[in-house]
Amino acid sequence: MPKCLKYFLQLFAFILVIMNDKDDIVLVNECLRGNSQAFEILVDRYQKVIFNLAYRICNDYSDAEDITQSAFIKVYRNLGKYNNRYKFFSWLYRIAINEALNMMKIRKNTEQLNDHKTAVEPSPESQFQQSETDRLIQNALLSLKSEYRVVIVLKHFQNFSYLDIAHILKISEKKVKSRLYTARQLLGEVLIRRGIIYNE
Repeated sequence: MPKCLKYFLQLFAFILVIMNDKDDIVLVNECLRGNSQAFEILVDRYQKVIFNLAYRICNDYSDAEDITQSAFIKVYRNLGKYNNRYKFFSWLYRIAINEALNMMKIRKNTEQLNDHKTAVEPSPESQFQQSETDRLIQNALLSLKSEYRVVIVLKHFQNFSYLDIAHILKISEKKVKSRLYTARQLLGEVLIRRGIIYNE
């Protein structure tokens, strides 16, 4: 790809992000004025990425749907608390991550109480037509503590910058980089142990 074309595409993508951020704030203000259609636009814009985030964290199609729904309900109820000095999607992602982590705690407690829980056959939707490698990596990811899993998902599956991740998780960029380094090391060890990648 010619350098000038690559530069243009990067600039265009950057402009779109800025426009999207401003547009989000306009839509939030419209919601606060009672325009329900404005909120529907925000849901349409972010529903898929929030679902994918939730699915990567909890690895359950039904739970990911519930998390997505509850995250948007919480966002709608708390729109008045949104500080438009920050990106709307950062605020939305923080809420979605908290919902996902809460769901995982509930599931863990339920499983501990029910020792005889029967295995549920995954639905066709939940399988997402994943490749074998993707399934193995997802299972390895699930073996990490939630704080490490979240940074891996945000950086490598959602392609957020360090700054965005810092805003979403309310930690410093330095802490993001440190946590991500540790998360990569731990994930690499799991992948090597399970024979998914080889340590040459």
